[in-house]
Amino acid sequence: MFADSAKILIRSGKGGDGHVSFYREKYITNGGPDGGDGGKGGDVIFVVDEGLNTLVDFRHKRKYVAQDGAVGGKRNKHGKNGEDLIVKVPAGTVIKDLATGKVIADMSGDNTRQIILKGGRGGKGNQHFATPTMQAPKYAKPGQDSIELNVILELKVIADVGLVGFPNVGKSTFLSKVTNARPKIANYHFTTLNPNLGVVDLDDGAGFVIADIPGLIEGASEGIGLGHEFLKHIERTKLMIHMVDAASIEGRDPINDIYAINKELEAYNEEIAKRPQVIAANKIDAIYTTEDNDPIKLLKEEFEPKGVRVFPISAVSGKGVKELLYFVYDLLNQIDTEPVIFEQEFFPENLESKDEPYTVEKPQEGIYVVEGPKIEKMLGYTNIDSEKGFLFFQNFLKENGILEVLEKAGIQEGDTVRMYGLEFYYYK
Repeated sequence: MFADSAKILIRSGKGGDGHVSFYREKYITNGGPDGGDGGKGGDVIFVVDEGLNTLVDFRHKRKYVAQDGAVGGKRNKHGKNGEDLIVKVPAGTVIKDLATGKVIADMSGDNTRQIILKGGRGGKGNQHFATPTMQAPKYAKPGQDSIELNVILELKVIADVGLVGFPNVGKSTFLSKVTNARPKIANYHFTTLNPNLGVVDLDDGAGFVIADIPGLIEGASEGIGLGHEFLKHIERTKLMIHMVDAASIEGRDPINDIYAINKELEAYNEEIAKRPQVIAANKIDAIYTTEDNDPIKLLKEEFEPKGVRVFPISAVSGKGVKELLYFVYDLLNQIDTEPVIFEQEFFPENLESKDEPYTVEKPQEGIYVVEGPKIEKMLGYTNIDSEKGFLFFQNFLKENGILEVLEKAGIQEGDTVRMYGLEFYYYK
């Protein structure tokens, strides 16, 4: 079974809570705080596995959760860090946020390993909160929460050339003749239900990767038929071979077919529709040419003035195929060789902003602990021993709403506010 998309839930590990304990040993009185820090939660890491080529495994398992960090212990013992969760995906997998559809990561090219969700930080044990006036703190910091995210995985085939066209025009036969791919071949519609990849080997080690995209039909970009399911697989291709049945065996007009497919490509993605195309006019060995009806001549008159080369070929006999392949190879060398990589648009680390920029805790009556990265940074560059520095500190507390939060928490005059080892008495 070929699976090229899946919806899953991923969650990083929660940070372990800090521990509250005090050193106790025979003949030693008034032992100080010795609560250890909690362990870090496990990360969710996506890794490319070259042995995978579909997302079928994700059809059976939908929830992926990293291990939580362990709580800290007595005697300053650090809690065990949670194990990272490794999620293996095939090369070419694009990870998107399900709610917004924005790209989180493209597991292609050099990007074979990426941390998608980071585990929560471990909380600090009560050993960190001891001060000369608070020698027995009964407070420890809880671990940071985990991050949970619903994502959609999309496998976008990595190929240099996309082979497109209506069903039953001979794409599978062509691919089987020019590459090592072995697609199913039969004389009925929609036999190709999976994108087939093959490597074209030319002389002197030259070559390229070609993908046979399942037959498109009119309305494919709107979700009609099977085509819409596979349009995403041409997003990475640098150019397209547009194959048509030049013999009109089924009564179709090859010129109209080309315009119809190009319309679907443009409706799906205008940038893709602008990429170079080459027309492979297939089944020339079945063409009945008359003075009034020469389909190859008509195709060339219609498209070559627009810069699109037309190559008459027979996928069955191989006639004209070599000339087509070498032209495509030369054209590829003229195109920017940078691989098509989907840039990151969604940053899961921003989800951490749901945590307050600071926290206000009340470990015991009359004691308030205020912490947060913004506060820690401010204290690092502010000399609060100076009058000017202390005034700046007070304005910082007011402008960031910290004083208001303390008042809502019930702080009274004379109560103690502690911030990273510093203590202040609260007065209005």
